Amino acid sequence: MKISGIKMFHLRPRFTFLKISTDEGIDGWGEAIVEGRSRTVEMAVKELEPHLIGQDPRRIEHLWQAMYRGTFYRGGPILTSAISGIEQALWDILGKSLGVPVHQLLGGAVRDRIRMYKGIGGSTSQEAYENAKKWRAQGFTMVKTGIDGRAHVMENPSWINREVERIEAIRDAIGNDCDLGIDFHGRLGPALAIRLIKELEKFQPVFIEEPCLPENVDTLVTIARSTTIPIATGERLFTKWAFREVLEKQAAAILQPDLAHCGGIMEGKKIAAMAETYYAGFAPHNPL
Repeated sequence: MKISGIKMFHLRPRFTFLKISTDEGIDGWGEAIVEGRSRTVEMAVKELEPHLIGQDPRRIEHLWQAMYRGTFYRGGPILTSAISGIEQALWDILGKSLGVPVHQLLGGAVRDRIRMYKGIGGSTSQEAYENAKKWRAQGFTMVKTGIDGRAHVMENPSWINREVERIEAIRDAIGNDCDLGIDFHGRLGPALAIRLIKELEKFQPVFIEEPCLPENVDTLVTIARSTTIPIATGERLFTKWAFREVLEKQAAAILQPDLAHCGGIMEGKKIAAMAETYYAGFAPHNPL
């Protein structure tokens, strides 16, 4: 079996699907995109295509290493997202060629149910309360919310109090037998994040996600050491090498690699195995 072609499909609002064709008529599908940079990722795929045409699509690890290590510059969101989409499609081809689901090729299914959480909207405390109440009534045992908009490097007590009031309203709506995750989206500086997290500890969130931007792992370490709330991060980290430092410095208790960005399905499994040795949780990010 040989790879005969690669084609990209862009769909609104921000999805890009990748199709790999073979000379035996088996097609594989993946997602190759960086949100807001879909055409840039498409060009990266086109640059990789000449090296893939004519290759056996079932040699997934070999092709991954060739794509990642084949040039002087490695990593980054564009290249690893292109590789991720290709790698997903290669697994699809392999599974179809053998007539088995991909999970069986990776060691078999571990669980038959996956816990889901619901994101909560609402720009006011009252809206957040009503939304949380509604989703809790529908049976969700966990909800997640973000901070309301962006923040300056430092903020006044009124800003802190507004954020605290909103989280308090959500906790009141869901009760103590429902988990609450809070996503900072990397919008806060480390000093402000520490101040806000301290005020939120009394609501016992299950984690704080991306309390600051992920480029400087030591800042995540400082935040993690300042609180009892578990820290989650990973949607903007790529490949096992980026997650190595997070784990070694114990900067996060929950890893959230995006399988469409981090390097693909097998790379996500490798990151999960690394996390296991540090007793860290693993929660793949995003619907991609």
